Order: sequence, then structure tokens, then C-alpha cells
Amino acid sequence: MKRTLLKSILFGLTAAIRLTALRSPEFRKQLKSRNLIAQIRLKDGSIARHYCLRDGKVISAAGLHPAADVSIAFHDVTTALEFVKPPADQAKIVHAAKHFKVTVAGEDALVVWFMQLLNRLQTASLTMGQAQRDGTVRYTTNTNGGPLFVYVKDGRIVRTTPIDLQRDDAASWTIHARGRRFSPRRIATVSPHALALRSMVDAKNRLLYPMKRVDFDPNGQRNPHTRGISGYERISWEEALDIVSAEIKRMKREHGPGAIAIYHSSHHQWGNVGYYLSALQRFGNLIGYTRVHLNPDSWEGWYWGAQHHYGNSMRLGTPGGYGLVEDCLKECEQIVFWSSDPETTSGCYAGFEGTERRLWAKELGIDFIHIDPHYNPTAQLLGGRWMPLRPGSDSALALAIMNVWVNENLYDHDYVATRTTGFEEWRAYLLGETDGVAKTPEWQEAETGVAAREVRALARRWAARKTYLAAGGGGQGLGGAGRNPTGTQWARSMILLMAMQGWGKPGINFGNLQAATPLDMTFYFPGYAEGGISGDLHWTAAAISNYNRMPHVLSMNPIKQMIPRQKLADAIIDGHSTGYSWDGVSLEAQFVPFHYPLPGHSRVHMLYRYGASSFGTMANSQRMVEAYRHESLEFVVNQSIWHEGETLFADIILPACTMLERWDIGEWAGAGAYGHHIQEQLNHRMIVMQHKCIEPLGESKSDYQIFLEILQRLGLGAVFSEGCSELDWCKRVFDSSDLPNHISWQAFLKKGYFVVPPASEAQREPAYFRWFAEDRPKDVPEPLPLPSQYADTFGKGLQTPSGKLEFVSQTLRRAGEDNPERQALNHYLSSPEGPAAGERFERYPLQLLSSHPRYSFHTYSDGKGSFIDDLGDHRILKQGYHYWPLRISPQDAAARGIGQHDLVRVFNERGAVLCAADITPLIAPGILKAFESSAVYDPIADGKGGTIDRGGCVNLLTSPRPIVKGSSGMASSSCLVQLEKWMETSACPV
Repeated sequence: MKRTLLKSILFGLTAAIRLTALRSPEFRKQLKSRNLIAQIRLKDGSIARHYCLRDGKVISAAGLHPAADVSIAFHDVTTALEFVKPPADQAKIVHAAKHFKVTVAGEDALVVWFMQLLNRLQTASLTMGQAQRDGTVRYTTNTNGGPLFVYVKDGRIVRTTPIDLQRDDAASWTIHARGRRFSPRRIATVSPHALALRSMVDAKNRLLYPMKRVDFDPNGQRNPHTRGISGYERISWEEALDIVSAEIKRMKREHGPGAIAIYHSSHHQWGNVGYYLSALQRFGNLIGYTRVHLNPDSWEGWYWGAQHHYGNSMRLGTPGGYGLVEDCLKECEQIVFWSSDPETTSGCYAGFEGTERRLWAKELGIDFIHIDPHYNPTAQLLGGRWMPLRPGSDSALALAIMNVWVNENLYDHDYVATRTTGFEEWRAYLLGETDGVAKTPEWQEAETGVAAREVRALARRWAARKTYLAAGGGGQGLGGAGRNPTGTQWARSMILLMAMQGWGKPGINFGNLQAATPLDMTFYFPGYAEGGISGDLHWTAAAISNYNRMPHVLSMNPIKQMIPRQKLADAIIDGHSTGYSWDGVSLEAQFVPFHYPLPGHSRVHMLYRYGASSFGTMANSQRMVEAYRHESLEFVVNQSIWHEGETLFADIILPACTMLERWDIGEWAGAGAYGHHIQEQLNHRMIVMQHKCIEPLGESKSDYQIFLEILQRLGLGAVFSEGCSELDWCKRVFDSSDLPNHISWQAFLKKGYFVVPPASEAQREPAYFRWFAEDRPKDVPEPLPLPSQYADTFGKGLQTPSGKLEFVSQTLRRAGEDNPERQALNHYLSSPEGPAAGERFERYPLQLLSSHPRYSFHTYSDGKGSFIDDLGDHRILKQGYHYWPLRISPQDAAARGIGQHDLVRVFNERGAVLCAADITPLIAPGILKAFESSAVYDPIADGKGGTIDRGGCVNLLTSPRPIVKGSSGMASSSCLVQLEKWMETSACPV
């Protein structure tokens, strides 16, 4: 019976191909693109059928063909039916492939083409998007800033708009608080950079063709010293891919394991297939590479500091949410925004979803206090008390507040006695009994510049009101002071402040209404950190759910050598570096150093650069120029969408397409793993089909396709793709989730999105940390700590050795007290990029504060000719050039003869950047403010024998010093600089 069924299916395949070709022009085009003979057979040859595909036509016959181009052989009939009989059981298919119950033979590119053709039989006739009355087709996509409708006509994008919910979408949640009823608007309130996507597709600096540096000859002179100087010439994809694949082979043959490094920025385009943790990771594992190990670049102070007082290592040391919007609206009396500007940073990926909730809080009469050197947009919107302080001095202010609480008996004695440890030692430090220096408001005044009377008033006001502490942009970490040179001190102090006031009691918690809406978090859809198609169980969270839910072949990188991202330039130039791991599994993992190079491994001689520019986002990035030009770096390939930043230093440039030109699927703000349940910052959970809305411009290709075509030259295309196109992988992601229980694949492709119904009022998660405050078992849905990390009973207490909040960290004490920058007791140390710097401060008396940007997402959307560049708050047009704005106080501008929008040179011993002055009273004297994520690196001669960047990469000026000794955390949000009016010279590009 099975044998008859298999023969029938193989016979009917010919008719299926013919019929689909008649119905689908795209399928017909693919069918015409290759001529080959393929056969499907049992291993013993007892059942076989071959197919002759030529000029878009197909004929078949039973039996073996003596010269088939592609042959697929199954071990037995049962295995064959598992592959060809719908619906496919992916787990059985993967099992069969891993155990060689199916084998393929033939040229790799032909094998992949034929398998993708067969898979396309399932998708070719499906309707994508919805036709509109105006003749457009409405598609959907997802971005780093939220989901969009994309309207397309005649192959061109007409407009993009935020997705507004329809009547048939799930209902919105409602919160009843203080006699009021609150329910969110039924629209996706996306970020500006999301709406800029359309114009970014047609940007003037789009890369449309493969390029080769004009003085780079892979078979002759490579001239690494001219990277970033010499120009480019257009070449064919064949030549580009041949060079790249040949270099990969040469690196292994001549240098050995580890000679290739992959370097990428923290974020790329959205999706579960095209994200760096997905397709790039799989590609890297298949070629073998030295990992450039990332640091938690927006969470530094929490990961390297705060977690040692209470745990949450799997959240990078930041507090969780759950239930806090409801708790805050019902119970809170005051919110202290400390280095917290959610109206600029949008939480993380969330657009303006939290704005409406903060305005509700204002309507309810909740008071606001803003502690920040800049009277930021959140303060401007909400109003309230502004307390400017010197960058890096935040912990001194926190210590003084706690000193007042101790001296005036204003802390929660019962909570401290029952839910914490180490308070007496901490109390002695606050009172000066340990070091002879009482941490009084008067003491902190010299450090912060905040008047003692204001600090004392704040401490009393805080203790008298049920207060939410908004620490960082998301309210529970993320950016802010956690990224400056004293970021670990600040983050640790935030935890200790809340410990003294009863963290977890009604109305007393972390947050700024950016997170913790009452959504249903039990609905499963994989976040991008779950690895997508990577199959990597080591450096993604695939092992938690994704690998079980979406079976796919594992991939593994055999090369254990790593380079810390912050030390990449050192590794290339000096030939060695040491780093510390970002590993959220435990509190102790970060103490273990790793070294480059590893014994038996090669130094890096090839750099595969992928994704957005990072000159504007990495500390002391000026040194990467020297690294790119180092003679040991024999080959640099850059795979990017736009010609910016690092593409200037490539030997070969591979043009990738945007997300509107390829297939993908993802959930808005669905990160997964270390961003566990951060979708709860949204008003509605939304899972989005990222349609291929238009064809790729020029000769650009999707990242997936580029990886596939390189690997085909290495014989690895079939292993990489498993015979799937990007759309096929989207279907596998869809099937792995809970979506099929609510919407069909066909309906999802047509509508483009699905709104997950919120939890019922009875099923809502309780307020975060309430269980801890009340000494109950944990009752929120986060899988941390791990079972082995509970000090006593599973489910009760924290990840710390004591199971309690620790004023004095036992994990830091166990690690040793020989590191003065990270003691078990959170000692105050003045910022090395502040007045305590002594002679450096005399030379560079201004503190440059560089925060996450408001209108771009890191470098995404900046410098690409979109309307973002026309916003005066983002770039200032002067003399035909869009300059990076630098906020300056009127006092500092007047002292230097600087007028509004004058060009200014901001500099220190590390470099110089040309900006446009934005004179504003919203920044405190002695402080400059800029965003940290210019995508444009544009060095010009300064007329004095040096160079100056006029693109706005202020991270050229930041320190390479780690946030604390013995870490790989960067401290790049503030540094010392000097400022002068730019005098016109004969400056020219270099």
C-alpha cells in the first residue's frame, strides 16, 4: 500500500509542477531559470522516477536515469512518504536527514534549486496582501520601531502607515483605577525611524551592485593601507562571490581555524529569518569563525553591577515587569525619572506605546521628578521637578538620599530586616563609620552640583510617597546612566534605593509606565533571540523552545576562539586581547576571562563585516580605522544595505536589500531570552508577516540569499537552506508558534498580522516582586532563577546566595576584593571622565553626554536621505550638509563666541568631530549633549595636518576604558571634551 502511494505521489508531481506553472508567473519564471534532470528514488532503486526540466517544461518517466543532475535517495518507503506526503512532519524530516536516511547528490546549487522549486508548489498560488480600492495592494512589515502597512502599486511603494486595528481584531485591555477607566488606542504607535523606511529604500547611498576596491587585487597587491581612502568599481555577483568564497577557503588552508572573524552591529533589520542571530549565525557556524563577542551595550551597569545584589542575570540584571501598569495607576503617588527619557528611547522597539499611559498618570495627578543633566523630552512633555546633575555623579546623589533616610529614620525597617541582608554594613558606610566620610547631601554637592537642600527635600518627599523609580529609558534598566563610566555604581544604587523603600509593595516598584501592560504572555511565538533558523544552541536561546517547536538541523561553530567586541581593534593591531563573557546563565560567569588568540588557533586575517555601521555606536571607534588598515588583515568583506561607516574600509562590498524586498516573519518587540516578555511594553501583542513588497532594487539580494550563494560555492547550500526559501522558513516559524490555533497560514499571508487577545482580568499577572515583598513563592511567568539557583526552596527568594536582596553582594565578595572598582559594598568612585580627572579636566573641561537617539534606532534611518535627516532635532542643514547637532548651554556658547547653528569642533586627545551648535537652556552648564549613533563617518582634512569627522560620530571621542576593571562593558555615554568654534579652512575629504 505504501509503495503504491509513493509511486502515485511521484507520478502526480509532474502534473502539479505543470499546473502551478500555468497559475503562477513567478513559479513559471523560476521553472525556466534552470535546465536539469532530477530523480527521486529509494536507495535500493526499487522505486524511482526522473524528471526532465527544460525551458520551463517538465516531463517524467519511471525508473533511474543514468546521468541525473540531482538525485534524492530515501532509505525506505516510510522515510520517503514522510518527505513527500502532506502535511509534512518536520521533526521526522530533520531526524531522517541527520541520520542519513535521505541523501542528495549533485551540484549543490542545483540541489537547492530543485528542492526550493518543490517547496514552492505549496506557496506559489497563495494570495499575499490585500487589494485596495485605489489600485494598491496593502502588505505588512515589521521594523525595529513597530509594524506598518505598506501600500504598493506597479511595483513601487506608494506609502507606509502604522497598522490600525480592525473590528475583527482582538479587543483591547481595560484598567480601572481611581474611579477612571483606561483603555489604549487601537493603533500601533510606531517610532519615526519606522515611518522613514520607505524613503530609506531609495536612499542615495543605497548599495545596488557588488563593488571592489579599485586598488585591491586578490591575486596581487592588496594595499590594506588605503582602505577608507581609495574608491570602488562595480563588479559582477559572480566575481564578488567567487572572491569571497575563495578567500574563505584560503584562510582555512593557509592560516587554519579562527582566521575568519564575523563582526556585526547589535541590531539589524527585524525578523526571525534575516536577523543576525538567525541566518548570519547559521552561515558563520558552517564556515567556522572567530566570534566577536558582544557586550550588553545598553545594559552595562545592570549586567556588570546591579545583578549582584538581587540576581536576574537572565534579564541582564534588570528588573522585570508584569502587572505594573495597573499597580502604578492604582497605587503610585510619584515617579522619579532617573536618567530616564522614554519619549526619546521608546523603551526598546516600542514606538510611542507608553506615551498614552504616562499621560494617564499625569491626569491622575501622579507627581514627576526628573534627574538628568538634560531637561529631556519626557520632562518637557510631563512637567515636574528637574534636578540636573553632572554626568557620572548619580551614585553620589543616591548615597546622599539613603543617608537622609537612615539619619531621619525614613526607610522601611520591617522590609530591610526580613527581606534583605548586609544592611548594617551598608548603613555604616552611609554614615561614614567605615571610611570617615558621611555621605550627606552636603558631601554630594561637590560631586553632583545639586544643592544639599534639594537633595534633602527629595529624600523626604520620596519616603513620604509611594514611589516608582524609573531607572533608564525603559524604567527597568536600558541605557541612561548605566552606560557611563560609573554606570555599575548607579545601577547598583538604584537597587539599594528600592530595597530601603520596600520594593514590591503596592505602588513601590521600578517603572515609568513603559512596560508591564496586561497582555497574554502565554501565547507562544519565538523571539528573535531564540535563533530563528540558526540551529545554534550555544549562542542563542534556541534550546529553550524554538528548537523543539521548529525542528531544524543543528549548526555548531567548532572554533572556540573569541574576541571581545570592545577589543577588536586591539586584537588586530596588537595581536592579542582579553575579554569577559556576557553570559546570563549565572552571576559568576562574567568573572572568567577569555583570551585571544587561543593556542592552536590562527590570528584573524579576514573580517566579514555585516549589517549597519558601528563607528557611531562603539566606544573609541577611531582606533578601528587603524585596525582596518593593518597589514595582518588580508581581506575585508562588507555586506550592507547602505554605503556608510565601515563599508568605506571593505575590499569587497556585497549589497543587501531592505526588509521590504524579502520575506520574513516576526513579533513586534518580541526579543525572547534576555529580553523575556518585553512585548508587554506594547498595548497590543502583534505578530506580523513581513511581506516581500517589491523586488530588490538594482542587483541587491537578501542577506539569506547572499549567504546561500556563498555556501553553494563551498558545497554547503543544501545544509544551510534545508531546501527552503525564506518564505518556506517563514511557514516553518508560523507552524512552530501558537498562530495555527487561531488563524490559517493562507489568512495570515493575506491579512498580514495577528493581534493576540489580552489576558482576561482574572488571568492577569500579579505585580512584579509582590511575591518577594510578601515572602511568597514566585508567581510571575519568568523562568529565572534556574532551579539550581534557589538558595532554599524552589520558587522562593532570589538568585543571590542568601535568596534575599543583598546590600553587600556575596557574589562580589566571593570573587575577591582586589578590584577597587567593583567591591562587594558599592563604594563611590568619582567618574574618570569628570572633574576628578585633574589635568585632563583642565584641558577638556566639558562633559559630553551621548545618549541613545530619538529619531533613529542606533544608526538605522540616519544619514540615508529620509525625512529623519530633515528634522532639526536630528540633523541641522548648513551650507548644504546635514550636521549632527550638539546641545550647548547659553553660558558655554557665549564663553566661546558660538552662535546658534554655528559649526563647532568638539575634540579631545582621541579625535575631533564637527557638529552644529544647538544652544538651549535645557542643558546644564558644563555639559554638552549629543546622540551616540551617527551612521555617517565622513573624515575630512582639518587644515592642520589632521582629520575631523563631520558625520557626527561622537563615539570617536569616548574612552576605551571598560565600565569597571575586569569587565568587557563599555562606558561610552559620557566623556571629557573641549569645544571651539570651527574656523573655515580648505578642508577636503580624505
